[in-house]
Amino acid sequence: MRYLVSTLLAAGAVVFAVAALAQSAAPMASMPPSPVVQTNPAPAAPVIESKRYACRASTQDLHGQARVDQMQLCMAQARLDCLKQAIAQKIVGPLRRKYIKSCMQQ
Repeated sequence: MRYLVSTLLAAGAVVFAVAALAQSAAPMASMPPSPVVQTNPAPAAPVIESKRYACRASTQDLHGQARVDQMQLCMAQARLDCLKQAIAQKIVGPLRRKYIKSCMQQ
C-alpha cells in the first residue's frame, strides 16, 4: 500500500512537470524574433552648463553630509554672484528675481 501511494504521487508529479514544460515551450516557438535594436547615429545633445551643474560637478568626489554642505555653499555663492550682477546693473523688484533665476540657469 505504501508503494502504491508513493508511485501515484511520483506519476502525478511527472505528469504535472511535463504539462508545465509543454506550456512554457510552446509559446516560445510561436513568438516572432525580437526586433533589432537601432542605434542613434546623431551625436549626443550638449548638456546645458548651469551653475547647478557646475556645483554638482565640483562636489562629485564628496560623499554624505560633506557633499550636501559643499553643494549648499556652492549654490549660495552662485546666487550671491548673480545678485551682485543684478545690483551692478541696477535691476530692482520682480525683474531682479527673474534675472537671478535666469542667471542661475546660465
